[in-house]
Amino acid sequence: MFNILFVCHGNICRSPMAEFVMRDCVRSRKLEDLVHIESAATSTEEIGNPVHRGTRRILAAKGIDCTGKTARQMTKADYDNFDLLIGMDDENVCRMRAICGGDPDSKITKLLAYTGSSRSIADPWYTGDFETTYRDVKRGCEALCDYLELNGILYR
Repeated sequence: MFNILFVCHGNICRSPMAEFVMRDCVRSRKLEDLVHIESAATSTEEIGNPVHRGTRRILAAKGIDCTGKTARQMTKADYDNFDLLIGMDDENVCRMRAICGGDPDSKITKLLAYTGSSRSIADPWYTGDFETTYRDVKRGCEALCDYLELNGILYR
């Protein structure tokens, strides 16, 4: 089982969006039994809160259910428990490294790195633009799925 953790500031907008889009991506490729996917926050302010209504709305419009997901904070133990820890922006990546005490195994990346971009995924909490965030997350997750398949990480 390959374990992926998506991380953003509060775990109510971008990282749960990535979690459920990635689950949908691996399910559509019939690889869901090979991957475990979760999401978490770098902060404590949203712990226990449900996915933001804007994220729920756009996921539902795409036929993706995120019912029951609540925010949790990333822990140092996540570094050992996950094969990839994927942040949405540079600040997330910096805070992830601080929480984990570094990144000795080079497990921490940004999602859009899999598309060949160093760009961050904009936070719709501030922009209000969940559609653009969804498009970036979808593009990143599809590229990540391709990367995992092409490199034999997800292989039956």
